[in-house]
Amino acid sequence: MKEFVLHPGAPRRPGIDYEGALNARQLEVVTAGTGPLLVIAGAGSGKTRTLTYRVARLIETGATPPSVMLLTFTNKAAREMMSRVERLVAGVDLRRMFGGTFHHVGNMILRRLPERAGLRKNYTILDREDAKDLVDDAAAPFHDRHKRFPRGDVLVELFSLAVNTEAPLDRVVETGRPEFVPLMEDVLRVAQIYRARKEAANVVDFDDLLVLWRKILREDVEFLKSQQATFRHLLVDEYQDTNRLQSDIVELLAGPDGNLMVVGDDAQSIYSFRGANFGNIIDFPRRFPNAKIFKLEMNYRSTPQILALANSSIAHNDRQFKKVLQPAVGDGPKPDVVAAQNDREQARFVVQRIQQLHEEGVDLREIAVLYRAHFHSLEIQLELQAASIPYEVRSGMRFFEQAHIKDVAAYLRILVNDKDEMAWKRVLRLYPKIGPKVADKVWRAISDAPSAVEAARSEKVIDLVPRGAKDGVRELGRLFGRIATLSAPCDTIQAILDETYQAYLVMNYPNAPARIEDLRRMAEFARRFESCETLLAEFALSGTVQSDDLVLEPDDDDVLVLSTIHQAKGLEWKAVFVIWLTEGRFPDPRSCTEVEGLEEERRLFYVAVTRAQRELNLVYPLLAAERSFQVFTRPSRFIQELDPATFESTRVVEPGF
Repeated sequence: MKEFVLHPGAPRRPGIDYEGALNARQLEVVTAGTGPLLVIAGAGSGKTRTLTYRVARLIETGATPPSVMLLTFTNKAAREMMSRVERLVAGVDLRRMFGGTFHHVGNMILRRLPERAGLRKNYTILDREDAKDLVDDAAAPFHDRHKRFPRGDVLVELFSLAVNTEAPLDRVVETGRPEFVPLMEDVLRVAQIYRARKEAANVVDFDDLLVLWRKILREDVEFLKSQQATFRHLLVDEYQDTNRLQSDIVELLAGPDGNLMVVGDDAQSIYSFRGANFGNIIDFPRRFPNAKIFKLEMNYRSTPQILALANSSIAHNDRQFKKVLQPAVGDGPKPDVVAAQNDREQARFVVQRIQQLHEEGVDLREIAVLYRAHFHSLEIQLELQAASIPYEVRSGMRFFEQAHIKDVAAYLRILVNDKDEMAWKRVLRLYPKIGPKVADKVWRAISDAPSAVEAARSEKVIDLVPRGAKDGVRELGRLFGRIATLSAPCDTIQAILDETYQAYLVMNYPNAPARIEDLRRMAEFARRFESCETLLAEFALSGTVQSDDLVLEPDDDDVLVLSTIHQAKGLEWKAVFVIWLTEGRFPDPRSCTEVEGLEEERRLFYVAVTRAQRELNLVYPLLAAERSFQVFTRPSRFIQELDPATFESTRVVEPGF
């Protein structure tokens, strides 16, 4: 008789030490039973750790990886969580687990049964650039009909916002871009053509992945039941950032009593401008009456002093889940509320304090300067460059390297030197129907003239260009006739913006209002200079408009961070400076017309404050430049409403004052 000898088998893997790895509140979440769970995870409270241990616990107690769906907002977050889970449950194959962004998982679902969504099997996905190109193609006839018509980037942004907020496109246009209301009929027509072209080409954009996923969940009862039976455990990260479309998908998959765990922080809901719906998290208990609610309030990031200020601020919001962040780290200095005389002094204080911190042993990478809007960073960038402090801008390009700043600078360059070929070609291409070939033809016609500006205004040159481009060349000539009479650079920049360039921005950029604000700030900055020549020299010597070679690039990654607060969410630094904390700058005045907008601005302030680990400086100028005047400012209401016991007050003074 043959024998089959059993080998001892792999040793039993020791269980995960949940009690040793988690605090009491985290452990409650990880070991909670079934049904809907809402986890309010305060800033720095170990949200990711709690989520990954929850997934590991589910698998360790019998859930199979294919029965778990983990939805995140970035692929990076998904990879990090999956990697952590793999380390916790070594030996378990997680490749069949559905984890990733909403769009990634939506595509995985649709690939299995595209026909139910009205797609053919080989459908392809348009990225943002592809979608813009298709919309531009659909809009081409309307550019012929109108002198100016919004470009693809702008229209894609409007179409996407309408989808994600489930608002009619005409209402989105009326509220978000009212300047397009006279073009409404044709904007709606482009949206129809875009949809038809996608269907004919068997392509989808990112929004379609969610729309079609929800469509089949709503319309196919058997499919919905099979999905609910497959995904027995559904976990959603950053739930405060979900829009209506995403929350619908989540709630359909979970059902009224499913094993749904959503994790987020209502106090960090700051993306309504992208379509995020604050109601998804704040109203979760109403939609799921049986939900258990947990609060993670132990903060592992900031000192007690910083948390006291953060708690003092967010307490002024009415619509929230009340919580009080508790410190897990030791004492530090009280936050400083710093009053500078003006915006230049504000910048000098920030830079000199950064230099002190660096001398005290704090790496530049451990310091951040945060602001409400990108244009607030102008003076800081100039001061940093003067001090040779390397920095990176997380809120976009360096101020003077941005396309719209370079465009306006090109007009100024022509005024200073009308033989500047590259400036002429850049400016010409800003006008309708003028591409590189037409711009080159115009340049060759004016380059040898005694005055290139006068030559560009002549009918002889205008006759050289195609009919569709003639109006643009005439408009440019009229503008130069106007600005040539102006002596102050600030007035010149404002005239360029008002008479031609603002209309160009509105039609070509989804974020036109922010770019317009940048240029207004540039005009205010220009008041320091007597001529366009000296202003342009300052730009160039700052490593900006005319010579990218002059930009200070660090030799290593020890660089200071400049960032909008929106871009800084989820990050942390040892020392944080929040600047321009004045009424009219922060909160954004457009957000203060209704309570909901003001509360979101306060949440944004809370996010900024809770980025700091040890040192926090809240800075504002007492005077600010507005048009041709220096006006007194008021500290932001977010400073005025703080408990005075939570901060120190500092006044910046000149030597000998």
